[in-house]
Amino acid sequence: MVFKVLKNNLILILISFQSYSQSNIQIYIQQYQDVAVNHMHEYGIPASIKLAQGILESSYGTSKLAKESNNHFGIKCHKDWAGAVVYHDDDEKDECFRKYDFVEDSYLDHSLFLVNKERYSSLFELKKNDYKNWAKGLKKAGYATNPDYANKLIQLIETYNLSYYDNKETDFVLKEESLYKIKQYNYVQYVTAKAEDTYDEIAEYLGVWPWELIKYNDASDDRVLLEGERVYIQPKRKKCQVKTHEVIEGETMYSISQLYAIKIADLYKKNKMKNGTQPEIGQVIYLKKRKK
Repeated sequence: MVFKVLKNNLILILISFQSYSQSNIQIYIQQYQDVAVNHMHEYGIPASIKLAQGILESSYGTSKLAKESNNHFGIKCHKDWAGAVVYHDDDEKDECFRKYDFVEDSYLDHSLFLVNKERYSSLFELKKNDYKNWAKGLKKAGYATNPDYANKLIQLIETYNLSYYDNKETDFVLKEESLYKIKQYNYVQYVTAKAEDTYDEIAEYLGVWPWELIKYNDASDDRVLLEGERVYIQPKRKKCQVKTHEVIEGETMYSISQLYAIKIADLYKKNKMKNGTQPEIGQVIYLKKRKK
């Protein structure tokens, strides 16, 4: 009799814990679904995959790493990270992880991480609703060491119907008669600034965060933009199909980086120039391959 009572109490406790966990996961999904959907349309990563990874990697925002550093995707420092860091035990003791000011920064960095790493490039050939092959591809490309990683993602997606968000339209849609016509160069979308525009004003109209536009355009803060200036609404690329550019009077490394939609840091690296230095008139700037 006593054993039966204890057994029933244990079942109630387990049911209560499961309900509590499920409720918190649903809260997490509601909180970050819009970010995931917007990033799906901007970067091509299924919203279901992004949400499932966020839930799994951060224990729906409750893990020590997530709380201490806003890192929701378990992204480690790697040699190309120049931001803040935090040390955390993972596969090894005291491993270096990226630290962010806001959770949204972690979501953005996750998108950029997948887009810019060559080993994930084949994933972007998949359909956005092919979450099963995305999950398997992430594991195959080495995103996580857990041998059951793909199955865990798929289980989360199917348990919480996250594939619903793969078919959801983004808030990032412009009206037909828009103030800003979206154009594209070097596979990067941009709009053209009007007189006295700022990043903040354009971001408000497009329904994105101002810091996203500031980051995409290699700027340090908001400012009044020049009429006709390109404002990229997606991350610029590391290279361009155009091989070289000959510098003319008045051009800077920044203006060239904006002209060809190349990240300024990568432009400096390609040309073996020190950050902050400017090119001379007539100098050949390499855009596709690194200067020998």
